[in-house]
Amino acid sequence: MRGNRIYAEGFEEVTEKIDFVMLWVDGNDPQWQRRRALYSSDEKDNGSAGNRFRDWGLLRYWFRGVERFAPWVNRIFFVTDGQVPSWLNREHPRLRLVSHKEYIPEKYLPTFNSNVIELWMHRIPDLGEHFVLFNDDVYLTAPVLQKDFFRNGLPVESALLDLITATDPEDCFPYILNNIFAVINSHFDKKQVIRKNAGKFFTVKYGADLVRNLLLFPFQYFSCFRDLHITSSYCKSTFVKVWEEEGDLLEQCGRNRFRSKSDLSHWLMKSWQICEGNFYPRSRRWGRHFELGDDDLDLICRSIEKEKYRAVCLNDSSEWIDFDSTKARLEESFARTFPACSQFEIYR
Repeated sequence: MRGNRIYAEGFEEVTEKIDFVMLWVDGNDPQWQRRRALYSSDEKDNGSAGNRFRDWGLLRYWFRGVERFAPWVNRIFFVTDGQVPSWLNREHPRLRLVSHKEYIPEKYLPTFNSNVIELWMHRIPDLGEHFVLFNDDVYLTAPVLQKDFFRNGLPVESALLDLITATDPEDCFPYILNNIFAVINSHFDKKQVIRKNAGKFFTVKYGADLVRNLLLFPFQYFSCFRDLHITSSYCKSTFVKVWEEEGDLLEQCGRNRFRSKSDLSHWLMKSWQICEGNFYPRSRRWGRHFELGDDDLDLICRSIEKEKYRAVCLNDSSEWIDFDSTKARLEESFARTFPACSQFEIYR
């Protein structure tokens, strides 16, 4: 069987310990909803809209995907606001349950800001030097090896130059990118970075995006890097270094209980790794980002069932999506792909 052969190869390729960090929130939890309402203001951008917190009921398939496609993972750090699904096997030897209060300063809690939750990740107790960040909308959907995430200790990443654009004045995301690259440009000289790492910026692995890199190279400053919205591979030491350099700015983000236009995000650390040349280039076709409500649902489901991509992001960005029918269709596809319970589940 194709999958089993790849899994065997995966075990042979084990060279270093890699942890997974998974962030999850149960937006259907009444207690969490009441707590959120206490801090929620009337002024909300798309970072605090209700659809950003709703739970699709697909979490068990994330664990099944990891068990089937990444059996080599060292540990899984499951990060929540103290929420634990009733079906989760808390006794699994590779599972670590992490509450926000274990690593985020108490004065910034409770927080409903994913940026705050992610910026302090290096403080998670016992987290290894090499880890992969998953948001709860990113799933493994095909076999992966360690070298898909790290090679010779370097995070595997795509260095794709891009421009900041916006279509909604209330969208906080372009503002966050601008904040990030104001910091990046204050620490790095774009021309020096690219010339020093030319082979990592100008590689055929990027396909058509290589043309964009060539066209944007002459501009003096970095505008942003295109993020593919899938997994993010990190060295914990990068977080430590960025906090040493820009701790005051990062601390200020902690005051924003919801995503805000004044935020920074973990993409600052990703961009820092790229600018230091501490990455190994990866094809942009490795994974796929889908927008639920915009992209064709049949295409999404076929991609999952046929293992077309190693990872997919199912981004819930539309407040007007037909939630129930979309959820049912996705559950059907995941159930076909992962019909058996994983060891991370309590058998009932």
